[in-house]
Amino acid sequence: MAMKLSFSLSKLPWYAQVATFAGLSLVAAGAFWNFYAVPTQAAIDGRKQQLATIRTEVDKGLATARRLPQFRQDVSKLEVDLERLRAVLPEEKDVADLLRRIQGMATQSNLTIRGFTPRAVTTKTLHAEWPIGLQLEGNYHDLGSFLERVSKFPRIINVNEIDIKTREPQGASTITAECTATTFVLVEAARPPAPPKSN
Repeated sequence: MAMKLSFSLSKLPWYAQVATFAGLSLVAAGAFWNFYAVPTQAAIDGRKQQLATIRTEVDKGLATARRLPQFRQDVSKLEVDLERLRAVLPEEKDVADLLRRIQGMATQSNLTIRGFTPRAVTTKTLHAEWPIGLQLEGNYHDLGSFLERVSKFPRIINVNEIDIKTREPQGASTITAECTATTFVLVEAARPPAPPKSN
């Protein structure tokens, strides 16, 4: 049949042969375009888009990697700040230590502590407030000296509800004072338990 087709094509005038050849070429080009070129181009476009996405992620990763030394420096600074804050706002309350320190500040101020009464602890989001009732004896100047020492103490202690009463002078003591000294304790979230080790 191919021989008959070529034979019949050869009998056609030259312009009909050219037109037939052009038509067959267009059909072949269309089939190539639709069944090979278009899917291949779509695949290439998809790969280009994936490559662009990967390059964007790589650029972000490189930018983060460049900032890593700064992040480490910031973390170190924050850890130093946290240690400094722990001295002001300790994680655990130590009744004996705080009592010794308050006793020491009172003694340095020539005050006598007549009573020391821990009160109910109030727990907030990040800290707990731990109030202590104090009964002091001395004079106005000594009380002022004591309050100044407390204000300069590294650990935060707020003194409020001060009630001062005069008394018959007995030696250097001319007043009695009752107040509440409130210290604060850092409350940290409990850390999750470590995962069990696999054998």
